[in-house]
Amino acid sequence: PVLTAAAPAAAAPRVPETQDITRIERIGAHSHIRGLGLDDALEARMVSQGMVGQTNARRAAGVILQIIREGKIAGRALLIAGQPGTGKTAIAMGMAQSLGPDTPFTMISGSEIYSLEMSRTEALSQAFRRSIGVRIKEETEIIEGEVVEIQIDKPAAGSGDKRGKLTLKTTEMETIYDLGAKMIDGLQKERVQAGDVVTIDKASGKISKLGRSFTRARDYDAMGASTKFVQCPEGELQKRKEVVHTVSLHEMDVINSRAQGFLALFAGDTGEIKQEIREQIDQKVSEWREEGKAEIVPGVLFIDEVHMLDIECYSFLNRALESPMAPVLVFATNRGITRIRGTNYKGPHGMPIDLLDRLLIISTEPYTEKEVSQILHIRCEEEDVEMSDDAQELLTKIAIETSLRYAIHMICTASLVCTKRKGTEVDMQDIKKVYSLFSDVKRSTQYMMEYQHEFMFSEIAAPEGEGGATEGDAMKTD
Repeated sequence: PVLTAAAPAAAAPRVPETQDITRIERIGAHSHIRGLGLDDALEARMVSQGMVGQTNARRAAGVILQIIREGKIAGRALLIAGQPGTGKTAIAMGMAQSLGPDTPFTMISGSEIYSLEMSRTEALSQAFRRSIGVRIKEETEIIEGEVVEIQIDKPAAGSGDKRGKLTLKTTEMETIYDLGAKMIDGLQKERVQAGDVVTIDKASGKISKLGRSFTRARDYDAMGASTKFVQCPEGELQKRKEVVHTVSLHEMDVINSRAQGFLALFAGDTGEIKQEIREQIDQKVSEWREEGKAEIVPGVLFIDEVHMLDIECYSFLNRALESPMAPVLVFATNRGITRIRGTNYKGPHGMPIDLLDRLLIISTEPYTEKEVSQILHIRCEEEDVEMSDDAQELLTKIAIETSLRYAIHMICTASLVCTKRKGTEVDMQDIKKVYSLFSDVKRSTQYMMEYQHEFMFSEIAAPEGEGGATEGDAMKTD
């Protein structure tokens, strides 16, 4: 009786186990973006899925999205060009969210390729290969059924191999299987008991628990929130099941080129990959495609700050875009007519004309005051900040006079000031306090111009037109 009474008491502390796995999310600059905000006719809604305004740019991105989803045309390239703070990266993030997790989407910055321990063209090649997925199909034999009974016979001497029997059933049949030591360990590890629906991979012996059978729903008075009920499987116990794995070409390259194999993927030490390896991988993938074992999933390579690439990279991109295995490229830049890196010539967006001729160009426009107000409202909801209408109106005016990014930064800081005074809603006084504490670019520049002679290495002379070079001269002579 003592043992029986102690059992519920010992089980009581286990209730919080359902909360062991928690999802940790951090709010980022574009975490409020859920998609492009388009309807079925690819028309842009004014405010939808976190996107505001930029209707023409979003509509154009939606057309490109259809090309990506069909996956029939390779080597298409898109350039999103506009002033800073007009939502270029937001459109690219919206495209990534709309494509979903099955389509590879690789994001890099133009300056990243200079910091890697490999050549620039190799870094771009790896980014290209990372953006092409291969969906591999294979058939495996599995045993799927509801556990009726598990019998485990332990050796009388205390040592030796364990033996047992497993009874599985479907709606049409029931079979008893003999168990070895490995299968018994697997069942115990998964905590399989009578009434569970399980699948057993015949090739690997892996046991997966799908859930509890609906026929056992009344076995216990109370169950955890994680308990899942499934139907008893139909048909035969042994079935052939098609399993689909999606890997990128880059992952296949790494696994076949390094001594440590797939461990290099986790270590990050991929190094330069020989062209012969890539050719062999491409040939093997082509064979799988012909046999119907695999299909190519063309993805997207997004290169932000593309003006940071140099003439060698642009020449590589010209050739790479003509490859049948090329993903859809999306570039973003906020530069006007400026010097092409690696040359003394200037070009639109800092890019050579022959590459621009291969691109579809989308222009983004500055946000209106109404759109800025809507964006700030969405960001307040995303950051869980309560803000009064007057404070939001003042913040909108600040965003128009300074920049949208500066105003978005003020939301979190104003919320902290509000919490410090034990308020529940951010008001105008909190916004004014934060505005006085943190300078925007214009006020900071004005301060530098007034007090630059007190800073070290000052090059701007007091009288206009004399002394050191200005920023504009530096760009011309660079």
